[in-house]
Amino acid sequence: MAYVPGVALLAALAVGCSAGADSNANGTDSKAGTPTVTPAPPGKYLTLPAPCRAVPRSTLKDLLPGAAELPGDQQDKVFRGSAAVTYDTDRKVGCNWKADGPNATRSLSIDLERVVSYDPAVSDDDRADTVYAKKEKAAGLSSSATPGPPDEKDKKDEKGEASEGSGKAKDPADGDADADATDSADPSPSGSDNASSGESTGGTPGNSSSPEEALPSRILDNLGDAAFLQDLPKKAGSTAQHHTVSVVFRTSNVVVTVRYAEQPALVTQVPDGKELQEKAQALARKLAETLSE
Repeated sequence: MAYVPGVALLAALAVGCSAGADSNANGTDSKAGTPTVTPAPPGKYLTLPAPCRAVPRSTLKDLLPGAAELPGDQQDKVFRGSAAVTYDTDRKVGCNWKADGPNATRSLSIDLERVVSYDPAVSDDDRADTVYAKKEKAAGLSSSATPGPPDEKDKKDEKGEASEGSGKAKDPADGDADADATDSADPSPSGSDNASSGESTGGTPGNSSSPEEALPSRILDNLGDAAFLQDLPKKAGSTAQHHTVSVVFRTSNVVVTVRYAEQPALVTQVPDGKELQEKAQALARKLAETLSE
């Protein structure tokens, strides 16, 4: 008879424990309301291609015409390229090529950076976009620029100055100077190296049809997720013209930079900026296609 109450007590304890477990399962526990943080998605690319094999030999022959005139072993050395020094080939790689021709020296380099975000709340793509945006800003460009209102204000100011000073002899000269300054500034959205060197628009002496006039640095469309081109014609003292074109683009979490330059053999020779831009853009698009495969 003393054994039956003990059984009943055990049964009551079992029921109590079961009820407590059910209450926790139903969300009555104090920790049940803690939000769950979902980590940001990783980037599309987990590795990078071998940079010195990323550009086909046929493309290199077109970009480095001087190499075609070299003996076989020297030609192969040029086309093999020189890998950039890096300590983590999964994160950043690059390659350089250079060929001396009878009329000019052409050089090419590509750099690829795979961006990884270590913040679980920030995706690799967003982090890569920040890296790209810094490069775009350093080039003096902005894909979100809206210069409309300032231009309209400047036009009103110019009209007001013209009406107020219509009887002054020096105003026409001042107006021409202002127009010249505006014409030289407008084609140079980069506002950095081009503007500081004073050669942003057709700054190549002796060539009135210089292609640089119509091809300033600019944001590019239909290349990766975001892209820009920076045109840098330079003249160092009495040496020949040196013209460099850079194309930078982002595709997912990879930022790619293509630099293509020409150094003429003679001071009187002027690099064809239009050709340099077209070929640099064509290579950038090929690299974007290769990454997407």
